[in-house]
Amino acid sequence: MPHYLFASTPLYGHVAPLIAAGRHLAAAGHAVTMLTGSRFEANVRGAGLGFAPLPGRADFDERELESYLPDRARYRGVALSQYQIQNTFIHPIPDQWRALRGLLDGGRFDAVATDHLFAGAVPLLVRPRGQRPPVFAFGIGPVAQLTRDAPPAGMAMQPSWGVAGRLRNRALNLLATRLVFRDTQQLARRLVHEASGAPLPAGFPFILDLSRLFDRLLQLGPREFEYPLTDFAPGLRFVGPLDTSAAASTRPLPPWWDALDDGRPVVHVTQGTLDNRDFSSLVQPALHGLAGFDGHVVVSTGGAPVEALGPLPANARAAEFLPYDRLLPRLSALVTNGGYGTTLLALRHGVPLVVAPGAEDKPEVAARVQYFGVGINLRTARPAPVRIAEAVRAVVGNSSCRRRARALGDAIGRYRPLEDIRREFEVAAALAQTGPA
Repeated sequence: MPHYLFASTPLYGHVAPLIAAGRHLAAAGHAVTMLTGSRFEANVRGAGLGFAPLPGRADFDERELESYLPDRARYRGVALSQYQIQNTFIHPIPDQWRALRGLLDGGRFDAVATDHLFAGAVPLLVRPRGQRPPVFAFGIGPVAQLTRDAPPAGMAMQPSWGVAGRLRNRALNLLATRLVFRDTQQLARRLVHEASGAPLPAGFPFILDLSRLFDRLLQLGPREFEYPLTDFAPGLRFVGPLDTSAAASTRPLPPWWDALDDGRPVVHVTQGTLDNRDFSSLVQPALHGLAGFDGHVVVSTGGAPVEALGPLPANARAAEFLPYDRLLPRLSALVTNGGYGTTLLALRHGVPLVVAPGAEDKPEVAARVQYFGVGINLRTARPAPVRIAEAVRAVVGNSSCRRRARALGDAIGRYRPLEDIRREFEVAAALAQTGPA
């Protein structure tokens, strides 16, 4: 029986897709052991996978920001981004590698797979191919590789292929890698050296361009929602998005559900399941701005008490969780902070978007929404109520926007991600039996 080792940074958006892929492999008769944060043990074991906990600094809980980002209030802008990246993905490298190495030393695995930002895999990736198993990554956000066609990921700037545009791109890439994030690169080199006992090669690429190093990058999104870049890494495979929302359909419907059947447009507003500590950033301004909207405004609080929203306008309804498989086909628009999974789930159903991008990779998601004409990018995490209302009315009344969203939904529907993932791992297992290619 093939045996695979999965490893994930303990962030829900990273862990959930790997569990979904692992569950499918386990159901097909493969063995999967998953290394991740201790809070996910029940989820991992419930999917039929073996579980191993990350140790030390690598085992943080994103619901408790003070535990791993205690000084975040001291930073702004690029400094905040660098602080978050270092504490979430770079400082855990020694503990990540210690756990990964211990599992590899203690058993035989036909392939290793991580989320694309699990930097603890670097000491394994720099080994010669004949001295390690194949190492895959799951791309759980927009492709974030350095490219001659666009500025570095995180700037949310769209590509440019002309001579002047490529000169701009090159200058911004150099600025990011050699100046802005130089401390992050140096920290990564030092921690990898300390963890593995061997320095990184002189030509080791930028640590935030890590996804280029994997033998395969299984991108959990459609090619049709990525910029048409000319220099993707050769190991990149677009397998399409995994739907990790199915469990919500088992929840009882809220008592107001049937009111949505009156033929008026339905707009859903969400800040996701984690960014729900401060509804004043998006949900409450949306409720205020859309109070006069001739339709239904439906809010999910992601588990927070509905009472935290305050009084609701007459056209608004709210619940802690909603069954997306039943809600999304009814929607005329989705207002979101730009989570990659939520955005792709909406597009799967042909729903146009209004995006008020939050942190992490959300500005890049919003930029793609604008680029592909499937919605509006508000370019701020705290939009004014009137701006949200204008954007929603524009999207609901824009047949071109809906047509493009439906075209992307049709494209997503042609992907078979679980089948393609299983095929990639089965090929790796077969090669492991005969030696590296």
